[in-house]
Amino acid sequence: MPTVSFRPNHPPRLFREIWTLVARVPRGRVATYGQIARMAGIPGGARTVGWALGALPDGLRLGGRAVPWHRIINAQGRISLGRRSSEDEGFLAQALRLRREGIRVSPDGVIDLKDHLWEGERAGVRRPGPGRQRGGARRPAGGGRQPAHRPPA
Repeated sequence: MPTVSFRPNHPPRLFREIWTLVARVPRGRVATYGQIARMAGIPGGARTVGWALGALPDGLRLGGRAVPWHRIINAQGRISLGRRSSEDEGFLAQALRLRREGIRVSPDGVIDLKDHLWEGERAGVRRPGPGRQRGGARRPAGGGRQPAHRPPA
């Protein structure tokens, strides 16, 4: 992962925007890196979300809310902190925080997105702001799932 340097009291504006979005993910729910990137107007920017969370100052509160970094997982429903051993502190800390919120996490770090994915901001996807590029194709609302076909009544 590249090193991101900035003065602690002056993070890049995009990182602060990402942290603000993450702060809105409710207790007992998770969001994906890609979902947060799309909400920030940077589709295809999942890694940027990861870098922003990696640069998150300890104990940061935005608008009175802590930034719940542990609620952000990958698109496969897994904790993305590399698990190299059963003693990987980051992996275990994230799993423990999620479990304390009532989220079921398998020993391998898998979370069932059908049960725990936060969809409260689906309609809030924004277009990239000035100076931002589109990083990929937009997915339809609902993460690409198509509604079941129902015959006319």
